[in-house]
Amino acid sequence: MSDKNIIIIGGGAAGFFAAINIAEQNPKLTVTILERSKTVLNKVKISGGGRCNVTHAQFLPLELTQNYPRGQKELLGPFHQFMTGDTVEWFEQRGILLKTEDDGRMFPASNSSQTIIDCFINEAKQHNVKVFKNHIVKQLKKVNNLWVVTTNKNTLSAKSIVVATGSNPKIWDLLKHLGHRIIPATPSLFTFNIKDSRIKNIPGVVALQSKIKVLGTSLESFGPILITHWGMSAPAILKLSAFGAIELAKRNYIFAIEVNFISQSKSHTLEQLKKIKQDFPKKKISNFSLFELPKRLWQQLVIAANIPDAMIWADVTKNQLNALISQLTEAVFNVNGKSTFKEEFVTAGGIDLKEVNFKTFESKLYDNLFFAGEILNIDGLTGGFNFQNAWTSAYIAAKEITKDSGY
Repeated sequence: MSDKNIIIIGGGAAGFFAAINIAEQNPKLTVTILERSKTVLNKVKISGGGRCNVTHAQFLPLELTQNYPRGQKELLGPFHQFMTGDTVEWFEQRGILLKTEDDGRMFPASNSSQTIIDCFINEAKQHNVKVFKNHIVKQLKKVNNLWVVTTNKNTLSAKSIVVATGSNPKIWDLLKHLGHRIIPATPSLFTFNIKDSRIKNIPGVVALQSKIKVLGTSLESFGPILITHWGMSAPAILKLSAFGAIELAKRNYIFAIEVNFISQSKSHTLEQLKKIKQDFPKKKISNFSLFELPKRLWQQLVIAANIPDAMIWADVTKNQLNALISQLTEAVFNVNGKSTFKEEFVTAGGIDLKEVNFKTFESKLYDNLFFAGEILNIDGLTGGFNFQNAWTSAYIAAKEITKDSGY
């Protein structure tokens, strides 16, 4: 009977997680995944450099929400229902141990995303979840109390639908046709394209304790910066890109940043340099890297301050010292464009969060229409946060579907 059918649109992480939990909690239901591609779990495959960054070792709901530029307020309640510890336990119960790296990212102990893929596929088979590949959804409509889904292959009906397609414009259009408001997609995690003589020849260099501001905005972040062949990357840059996604898009990704490579005030830095000048007058400035900066970066900043390569500390002038301090604490770089972070393409945008009940992840416009993952206007920083949103939303939607007394 179709009122026992549950259809999951999207064969990605959120889709499989929802399907498995529904089928496990109520074996009487027939759960079907519709995937438009010929393969499933494609994003899981490439995530985390092929290792799958399952979640992040942050175990307090309020702290976890701080990693979501969009969805921060809305996810607080859901994280009290299902969050990091629950994710770890869910996978452990299925024989998959997660390991925590120094930066808090959590990966399968196998270091392979295939472990997660195999788990989902095996669990789906065990719980009789049907997986229909190459099924492109063409139409979605409500007929009486059932949802009717038309694909390029056939027409199916179901009591409940879970839409877990991520940032899919065609599915967004179908939902828009149903009356849902869609926030336009905007790239969220990206690196900065910068052409500047100070960093041109030092790709691979990392400044660990940097503060960055986007000039003309309130956007700022702290953390490591990685110099790349095309500009700058690493957590401090990616955090700026995520929290500034909308603002930076408005600027067409042309803007200026101010970098404090040592996270110190100008006055404090001046006092330290004066002491260095006094204590090591005969040392060559270019060879005397300070503030734990990589030597190659230090040398480029010394050059930018118009300090000759052979100059010793005893000979440095007041103007040269001030110029060096400026390069260390308020270096301005012009950004002209962006690049995708690795192979992971995350966007802001999706279903307006005002139209979703976050106690159940059900549409406020339609009964029995649920959402999971990045189909919503929710996105997280890099580090496992987007997957945690997928697990949380999928689990809560599954829980709501299976507790329905009609089943």
